[in-house]
Amino acid sequence: MAAVDAPRQVQRFLPNLFRTTAFKLTAIYLVVFALFAGLLLGYVAWNAKRLLDDQIRSTIDAEIQGLAEQQRLGGIRRLVNVIERRSRAPGASLYLVTTPVGERIAGNVEALPPGTLDRPGETEIEYARSSESVDRPSRAIVRIFMLPNGFRLLVGRDLEERERLGIVIRRAAGWSLLLVFVLGCFASWFVARRVLKRIDDMTGTAQSIMAGDLKGRLAISGTGDELDRLALNLNAMLERIGELMAGMQQVSDNVAHDLKTPLTRLRNRAEEALRTAKSPDELRAALDGSIDEADNLIRVFNALLMIARLETGRIQDSMDTLDLSEIVSGMAELYEPLAEEAGLSLVTQVEPGLRVAGNRELIGQALANLIDNALKYGQPAEGGQAVVLVSARQGDGEVLLSVADHGPGIPEADRARVLDRFVRLDASRSKPGFGLGLSLAAGVVRLHGGQLRLEDNAPGLRVVIALPATQTAILDASARVTAARSMDMPVDMAAAPARPRSTAAQNPVGLPSL
Repeated sequence: MAAVDAPRQVQRFLPNLFRTTAFKLTAIYLVVFALFAGLLLGYVAWNAKRLLDDQIRSTIDAEIQGLAEQQRLGGIRRLVNVIERRSRAPGASLYLVTTPVGERIAGNVEALPPGTLDRPGETEIEYARSSESVDRPSRAIVRIFMLPNGFRLLVGRDLEERERLGIVIRRAAGWSLLLVFVLGCFASWFVARRVLKRIDDMTGTAQSIMAGDLKGRLAISGTGDELDRLALNLNAMLERIGELMAGMQQVSDNVAHDLKTPLTRLRNRAEEALRTAKSPDELRAALDGSIDEADNLIRVFNALLMIARLETGRIQDSMDTLDLSEIVSGMAELYEPLAEEAGLSLVTQVEPGLRVAGNRELIGQALANLIDNALKYGQPAEGGQAVVLVSARQGDGEVLLSVADHGPGIPEADRARVLDRFVRLDASRSKPGFGLGLSLAAGVVRLHGGQLRLEDNAPGLRVVIALPATQTAILDASARVTAARSMDMPVDMAAAPARPRSTAAQNPVGLPSL
């Protein structure tokens, strides 16, 4: 079976191999490299040919100068004797002396192309040294001179060395290009096969994820290449999708569990009114109670919608530069009557001129949720401080907003969990609410690029929001520090002192208990 499947696997693999980007890129690189290598070898061959031709011409010039000297000293007879002697030497140059009518007098050249001796100067010709080699002519560079009385002199050099060099270069170029082609094909196959295997693995993982296995993740080879970076980003995306899916599942479960009680109470109230009410006033009271329950449900769904919008970042376009000091002071003043009703003292400590980039309504809603939680759950034990402290100050490149109480606090093991939706600890079950306040505040802080921390207030809970400060706020803080030092006063005194607020205010409207 393995022997039968192998050809089929090859048939499936080769088309995919040829279609891969890695194979195409490697093939393009191979062609470009082959062209570059061919041009380089051609340039080397051309320069070698030019160098040999220059050496041949230099040799011919030296021969001519020597023969001209011999002709000047002894005439044509001495020139012929010298040529006869040189022609018999091994590896001799080409020599030929003819009469004015072209008859050979001396030399080692037997056959020339017709009309060669009639063209004085340098030329490249085919020739034969003897009658036996006429059928196999050689090439040479020669120079023709007209001697006195019409005699002609030919001096030249054979081009056999140049031809051999050309053959060697062409052979080397052929083998080199063949080797490059073979190695390039192997490299293309190897690279494409590795890339194709990784992509096939990614495709298999993606198919398993689409089939419902959201825990599947793309394999990381550890090389740090582009496929690894793609896999890391896709894995991060899958992690985020998994978190959102888990959040949706949790929200669905929590909605079904936590909203069942108010819906049941709403139905029972209406049913009880229909069964037992004996007057319009009793029906009106039952209807008012039903409306209150419906309003609570609407607030819950509005909070869930707002959290969803915060998590998707769909309201970032409404950001503006805000005076956080004014927002905190106004919100504390708004909640002061509720604090008095709860038997608590609401204290503020706010530095002036704190500026952040954000959405006023969202930051106000987040702060309202924190203050509302502090008023509901911040009742101290007997003998404790009945104080809720709301503070805002400039930090190192950020603005720190905190709400602290002296109540029972939240155990450290539960601090991360209470930021989820509909999470309420057992100690808070008796208080009104749905467990969405901290979740909404955390979503607002994330949208503004900040952090929300739950800390121990020893005793009690301190919720700290760290928001990025604008450049103007940083400059203002530096100016306040400089002014405080110039007056020899502590830097902390540059901020507004802590003081209890007693100004009457209306009951907060539109800030639900979540």
